[in-house]
Amino acid sequence: MNDVLLSVEELTTAFSTENGLVRVVENVSFEIRRGETTGLVGESGCGKSVTAQTVMRLLPSPPARIVGGRIRFEDVDLLQLSEAQMRKVRGDRIAMIFQEPMTSLNPTMTIGAQIAESLQLHRGLSFASARPLVLDILRKVGIGMPERRLDQYPHQLSGGLRQRVMIAMALVCGPLLLIADEPTTALDVTIQAQIVELLKEIQAEMALSILLITHDLGLMAELCRNVVVMYAGRVAETGPVTSVLARPRHPYTAGLLASSPRKSKRGEPLPSIPGLVPPPHERPAGCAFADRCPRVLERCRAEGPVLVSFSGDHRAACWNPVS
Repeated sequence: MNDVLLSVEELTTAFSTENGLVRVVENVSFEIRRGETTGLVGESGCGKSVTAQTVMRLLPSPPARIVGGRIRFEDVDLLQLSEAQMRKVRGDRIAMIFQEPMTSLNPTMTIGAQIAESLQLHRGLSFASARPLVLDILRKVGIGMPERRLDQYPHQLSGGLRQRVMIAMALVCGPLLLIADEPTTALDVTIQAQIVELLKEIQAEMALSILLITHDLGLMAELCRNVVVMYAGRVAETGPVTSVLARPRHPYTAGLLASSPRKSKRGEPLPSIPGLVPPPHERPAGCAFADRCPRVLERCRAEGPVLVSFSGDHRAACWNPVS
């Protein structure tokens, strides 16, 4: 059996704008193996969520257009499926939880009805038949008194419970791959830790593969086996988490690690990376990180770097890598 569950190859996604067709994600490649977690890391605007939504084929077309690459899931190219075929995959074989549960949940439907929708769509069950399965998944994600929660509405739940409901909705059909887009954003630290432990437990129990989208390097280190660091729509660095954290090769990755609050000393200014991620229509011809990079060379401004292997699967796209 092929151990690779998801393979993204040279994926390029563009949007139609007033400035013409603008590439937002360019030549992104990575793999996720069965039962493993891969992290997509980077600042806001680096293309992480667009990559995930492209995999799920959730981006509206127009204005979005996939202009290159392949997305192979269980050896089937998702880009070759019709929308009807993709609907059978989405929510069943691949599921996604979004950044903000309060805006992702339907405020006019009960929790039970929203979780049961996937079972009704993908398994053909009535709500009455789905109810035991809904109660079971609520218990599995750590929601107490599920019989009571079943009939409640999103506004009646805390942020942590809403996030658990989102996880329950994603997992109720038993997917092989879970895409988690900033699953701990907007939660307090204690609830974040609980959600992390929940994801670990569920992954072990269900042999689940996870694509974790985050800007939290600590979360990535705790959950992921492999990491893909994105910058301005491209892969800046990729490899096993242990290797990338121990010896980052791209200056951007090194800057992210240095600016982590977990590494700062009390009373000292928090290090930061100067400048901002360039918007897609203003990306330079060379390396998009050049204007912010402490190791920039003339070559960096003129020529876009390519991914180079350093050790094993650890690769980085940089003309002057950190030694």
